[in-house]
This record gives sequence, C-alpha cells and structure tokens, in this order.
Amino acid sequence: MSAERRLLQRQLGIAWALMDHHLERLGDDDLHWAPADHHWAVRRVGDLWVPDFADVEPTPVPVPTAAWVTWHVGWWWSTALAHLTGARVPAREDAHWPGDAASTTDWLRSLHTEWSRALAGADTMDDASAYPWPVEGGFTMGDMCAWVIVELTKNAAELGQLLMIRAAAGDEGGP
Repeated sequence: MSAERRLLQRQLGIAWALMDHHLERLGDDDLHWAPADHHWAVRRVGDLWVPDFADVEPTPVPVPTAAWVTWHVGWWWSTALAHLTGARVPAREDAHWPGDAASTTDWLRSLHTEWSRALAGADTMDDASAYPWPVEGGFTMGDMCAWVIVELTKNAAELGQLLMIRAAAGDEGGP
C-alpha cells in the first residue's frame, strides 16, 4: 500500500471519529431543530424526505439543520464513492435521507465502511477526477479522496456545532 493511501486512511480515521462522536449523540428531536429562521431542512414530501437545495448557494447561506447536514454527507459521499469505484454516479435526487437518527447513523456508517474498503483497494489515485471539480482543473482521484476527508471534517464540525448550540440554548422545540 502506498504512503499516500496510508496517510489518507489515517486522516479518514480522525475525521470519521469526529463525525461518529456526534452521530452517537444525535437524537430524532435534534434533526429538525433550526437555530435560525433562514435555514435549510429536509422536509417530508409523500414517502420521501426532500432536502432544500439551490444549484447556486444563496446569500446569506441558510443555516442547515442536522437533518440537512446528514443528508448532505450521504449525498456527496455516495457520489464520491461512485467516482472512486467506477459505479453509476447517483443523481442528487437519489440520495434519500432515511428520516430518523438511528437509520441516518446506520446509513452514514455504512458509507464510511464502503469508502474505507474502496480506498484500501483503490489503484487509481493518479487518474483524473471529475468530482467535485471539473476534469479541466487537473485534479486526481487522490485529490478527491483528500477532499472527502476535508468535507467530512467540515460537516462533523457543523453537526457538532448545531448540537452544542441547541444544548446550550436549552431549546427542545423546532420548526
């Protein structure tokens, strides 16, 4: 195994530990709590949960709920996994948020397991990557794998911040 892949796996372990720490504490009533009126959520539409989304990020950026943050992780990680393994890349609309804390935690842990396996077996680190940037940028699969770690760390921090603010506010309500 290359030194690059060992480094990616070690860093993934650190980022994942941060995310899993918050997932262990995530409750159903945390998911839809919004700390601001201007927020992005995941809303029930029929049998599905549909995330708020805009192709061009609005200004100011809406504050995400924990449900939205966890959907977002599931979406981008599923997409990165497909790029790494050569599988069909799912449409954003195909990233279905499970709807409760236990199922969401299981979904994200499953993605972590799949990603870890794919990363361990990847032999394409120098190949061009079209995700999350255009191929013309000259980025590689190794760049994408490093980005996954940065994005996971950022999303873990966002989730943790939401949980801490909610606990500090003593807010048991939600939208």
